[in-house]
Amino acid sequence: MDIITIIGVIFSFACILIGFSIEGGVISALLQPTAAMIVIGGTIGAVAISFPSNTLKKFFKVLVIAFKKRNSEIESNITYFKAISVKTRTNGLLSLESELSSSNLDPFIKKGLQMVVDGIDPSSVKSILNTKLEQLSLRHENCIEMFSAAGGYSPTMGIVGTITSLVIILSNLSDPSVLGEKIAVAFVATLYGIGVANLVWLPIASKLRELNKEEICEKEMIIEAILLIQEGVNPNTLVSKLEGYLTEEQSKLVE
Repeated sequence: MDIITIIGVIFSFACILIGFSIEGGVISALLQPTAAMIVIGGTIGAVAISFPSNTLKKFFKVLVIAFKKRNSEIESNITYFKAISVKTRTNGLLSLESELSSSNLDPFIKKGLQMVVDGIDPSSVKSILNTKLEQLSLRHENCIEMFSAAGGYSPTMGIVGTITSLVIILSNLSDPSVLGEKIAVAFVATLYGIGVANLVWLPIASKLRELNKEEICEKEMIIEAILLIQEGVNPNTLVSKLEGYLTEEQSKLVE
């Protein structure tokens, strides 16, 4: 798990609760099940209406990804492609067939190498892999948009919860002495809506968007590496070109 993400969520909620307590608030006053039901249930319902079922069924899977630590494979891939380049320059492109039998090979890399072995021309290889990359990015964006939408709906559901509470309160003003307390409780729904949107849904969407950028960058590097191998460039030249995708620290890890 990505401990930084988990700590961030806990820390942000803790700061709100501690600040509320310091100002003289009672934490138990924020525990309103009906407000939570309206905000969370309403948000889930709105998201369910907004997206097709094939996207919705990925919700929890994508949520887990946001809290998992993703290790970049870009450095190890460059080392791998350097070894492949040496192999093909010595034994020819058909020697890649032995690589295709590996069960640990990234399917995207396997697809590219398979086309090279099949003798497909470089322009077609590039076009096919770019199309697969565009579709991958589109699927990711559709999933990310679910969390962005939830971040938009949540504050609105908070206002709905507050308004419904105020309607009930204002319909019975027989005891003005408790009016202030009831109105304060009514605004808990708004707090839930804004809090969950800005501390959960929108940050998760931002995190997933950054993870998507990292993966797209890795895939773009893979495409270039496959085309360079097909071209038969010198292994050191291949590494020099691919290192453009790395930071200075990452470059030191490439063998």
